[in-house]
Amino acid sequence: MEAYKREFIEFLQSAGVLKFGDFTAKSGRKIPYFVNAGMIKTGEQITKMGEFYARAYLEKLGEKKAVLYGPAYKGISLSISAAVALSKKGLDLPFFFNRKEVKDHGEGGVFVGYVPSAGEEVVIIEDVITAGTAIRESMEILSHLEGVKVAATFIMVDRKEKGQTDKGAMQEIEEQFGFPVYSVVDVYDIIEYLEEDPQNEENVTRIKNYLAVNGAKA
Repeated sequence: MEAYKREFIEFLQSAGVLKFGDFTAKSGRKIPYFVNAGMIKTGEQITKMGEFYARAYLEKLGEKKAVLYGPAYKGISLSISAAVALSKKGLDLPFFFNRKEVKDHGEGGVFVGYVPSAGEEVVIIEDVITAGTAIRESMEILSHLEGVKVAATFIMVDRKEKGQTDKGAMQEIEEQFGFPVYSVVDVYDIIEYLEEDPQNEENVTRIKNYLAVNGAKA
C-alpha cells in the first residue's frame, strides 16, 4: 500500500471520520462502516484533509483552472480546505457552495461564493459516493448554471458499491454525466489496512460480506 494511502486511512480513523459498526447510508443501505466528513471539527484536521484533496487534484488534473464546488453541508468545508491547500501550492482556484434553502433577500440565490459563468469548468468536492444519490442531486443544482461544465469529482473513499445497476456507482456517474470520479482511497485499501491487525478480523469479515451483496459487479 502506498504510504499516502496508509497515512490517509490513519488520519480518517484518528479524526473519527472512519468508523465501524451498524449505520444507514443516504441511499438507505445498512452499512458496516461509515465515512463522515462531519466529524472534522478542528483547524488542524480540516487543514490536513484539504492537503489530501489538493494532492489528489494535482495528481489527476495538474494545474487545471476550475471552480471548486462543495455541496452543502459537508462539501462546504471540504471545498474551502481544498482551495486553501491548492493556493499554498501555487494554484489559486475560486470556490462556491449551495444553500439548502434559496435566499430571498440580500443578494438572494442558491449559491454562495464565486458563481461560475458559461464556459467555465467545475470540480465537485464530496466526501463519499455510495449509490450516487448525492452527486445526482448536485448535478441537478448545477444544471441551473447555463454553459458550465463539470470536469471531475473528488471524494475521500470509493466504496466500490453498485449504484442503480450492478455497475459501480462511480462508473454509473461517469457514464451518465461524462466526467471522471477520483478517490483518495477505496474500500479495498481500507480492508488491506485492517487486515494487518488480527484484531480487525470481525470488521474485515463484515465489510467483505457486505460487498458480496452490494459490491459492484462490473
